[in-house]
Formats: sequence, structure tokens, C-alpha cells
Amino acid sequence: MRNARKAILNACLAPVDAIRAAEYSGDYTARLARQEDRKTLPFGLVWAYYCESKGIAPDGAWLDEVKAYERDVLSRR
Repeated sequence: MRNARKAILNACLAPVDAIRAAEYSGDYTARLARQEDRKTLPFGLVWAYYCESKGIAPDGAWLDEVKAYERDVLSRR
């Protein structure tokens, strides 16, 4: 579920209209530039805010919780 939400958020942030407009007009240089600009969109910041607003750990931070669970709970089984 988490990866699906990340993919949907990433798709929503993409400048699809600008990329399509450039492609339909035959301006492939602008299309390439928009696609490259997409790579630097603030996706990580938006995702971190979403995680914080839902009270869950953002990427990377949850791994420490999993390791602690494995060490404290799973090792006793």
C-alpha cells in the first residue's frame, strides 16, 4: 500500500500537461527538458510531509523500528 501511494503521489506531481503539450507541438527539446525537470521535483519533501501528517515514519526511519522489533521480539521466539 505504501509503494502504491508513493507512485500515485509521484504521478500527481508530474507536469504531464506540459510534457504532452510539448510533445503534441513537436517541441521535443522542451519535452526532454520537462522530463529532466521532473527528476528534481520536491517529491521527497511532499512524501515526508504526508508521512508526518499521518503519524508514520518517513523513508529510512522505519527501518530502525523494524530492526528494534527483530532484536527485541523476534529473537525471543
